[in-house]
Amino acid sequence: GTSDELTQRGWKTFFRNAPPNSDEAVFAANYMVNVKKYQRIAVLSDHSSYATGLAQSVKKAVQDQKGNLVADDFINAGTQDYSAVLTKLKSKNPDVLFFSGYYTDGGLIRAQMKQLGMDTVFIGGDANQNAAFAKIAGNAAQGAMIVNVPAPENLPYPEAKKFLTDYTQAFGSAPPSIYTFTNADGLRAVFAAIEATKSADTAKLIPWLHDMKQPFPGLTGPFTWDDKGERIGSPMSAFEVQADGSYKTVYPTN
Repeated sequence: GTSDELTQRGWKTFFRNAPPNSDEAVFAANYMVNVKKYQRIAVLSDHSSYATGLAQSVKKAVQDQKGNLVADDFINAGTQDYSAVLTKLKSKNPDVLFFSGYYTDGGLIRAQMKQLGMDTVFIGGDANQNAAFAKIAGNAAQGAMIVNVPAPENLPYPEAKKFLTDYTQAFGSAPPSIYTFTNADGLRAVFAAIEATKSADTAKLIPWLHDMKQPFPGLTGPFTWDDKGERIGSPMSAFEVQADGSYKTVYPTN
């Protein structure tokens, strides 16, 4: 992600297509509250500045979206045994637990939730996306959820799959990250603006890009931009960890 404040500086020619730092929290809250309709949400963090910041943003976004936050707690990263805090959380009977910390703890938390008989869905923030998560969690890894920007091969959109194939054929290797796709989306939208306005004059292109009548069919999903140049339409995804440790995109799906 990038700093939220970049679109707050009044730059008329600035259009952001990568997610701001707050986007993960808004996306995760929307997924929990509106998509899955979980009735009892718990948030767990460690004491690092990153994890506490994400947890605070998730809690605010859940409350903004009228979700029911039933528990909010911390772990000391690296402790290894999280049964005490998990037992306390279990007593609150949450449907879902969002963990904002890192995979080294997240994998253990997921495994110990299973050992304690917690049916609670585990959703990890982006710092849980690491191949070692599944190794640490063991058999408990399957079914765990992670929220992050997807790897190029996990983008569910037909346009993205074609771009991935074309890029690999042209350059002999796959794009290094989703940001190749967000950059391409910005350029493709500018080309669409030039075609629609029959002009390369920024005085004509900027209003068109701000006021697109239909969401642009991006490689990273449909999007528009608001009057500050902030992308509307998140490129984030929710993944489910599979038995072999791979990821399946479960939202959005097309």
